[in-house]
Amino acid sequence: EITPPQLIQLQQAASKISLSDALIDYVQALLAYTRNSGQFYNGLSPRAGLGLIQAARAWAMINGRDFVIPEDVQAIFPSIVQHRLQAREHLQSADWAAEILQQVAIP
Repeated sequence: EITPPQLIQLQQAASKISLSDALIDYVQALLAYTRNSGQFYNGLSPRAGLGLIQAARAWAMINGRDFVIPEDVQAIFPSIVQHRLQAREHLQSADWAAEILQQVAIP
């Protein structure tokens, strides 16, 4: 069981995980794809991007790294964004999450 002070320590540690400019560009490209593809009613917001970055940092930390790699973003992407997007067509969220990741180039 994690106590509230321990949780705060973990959050602070995760916020210090290194993130390259290329990874920030990757997250921005993912957001832009959702806004510009025409496949969604509303694209992902800047706040969604911040959540994606925070979750990727935590994922990297859980996996024993002090830096984020593209695979961290990809691993948590569906869980972070599936409730934020509504596809124009009747696609399952796993399908469109995979399509977004496939369409956006990895740095």
